Amino acid sequence: MGKIAVCPGSFDPVTFGHLDIIKRGARVFDNIKIVVLNNQSKSTLFSVEERVELIKEATKDMENVTVDSYQGLLIDYAKQVGASTILRGLRAVSDFEYEMKIASINRKLEDEIETFFMMTNNQYSFLSSSIVKEIAKYHAPVSDLVPEIVQEALREKYAGSPLE
Repeated sequence: MGKIAVCPGSFDPVTFGHLDIIKRGARVFDNIKIVVLNNQSKSTLFSVEERVELIKEATKDMENVTVDSYQGLLIDYAKQVGASTILRGLRAVSDFEYEMKIASINRKLEDEIETFFMMTNNQYSFLSSSIVKEIAKYHAPVSDLVPEIVQEALREKYAGSPLE
């Protein structure tokens, strides 16, 4: 089976920053399992099912990458799929503080699963799903930020907005 890494997130929507981490992680680990988590503290634009489909389409050429969703603790999912690692991307120092807390509690819950932090490519260090949604809401171009399939989905979501 090889080394399995779980790459969790809300991915609302998936961006080129996410895909950069996934592609690079796929060179390090034998298998990457992207897992869409439903963070109840976040208000999402896309349903979990829509996010899974968008990621599947965006990663269809990556042979060792699969996409799933999960309700519950990430560490439980990682154990279920036999993962040895949780793969997380970092954009800035501000990300590290939050991610360190999450990695610490995950380690307390299961000390056999490591968290692997990967720095994002500098060209994506500013990028977040929230920024993409804000730009798309005002019908500004997002072609440098997300795959074409996500651009189309954003256009559909915001098509009826009074901003046109």
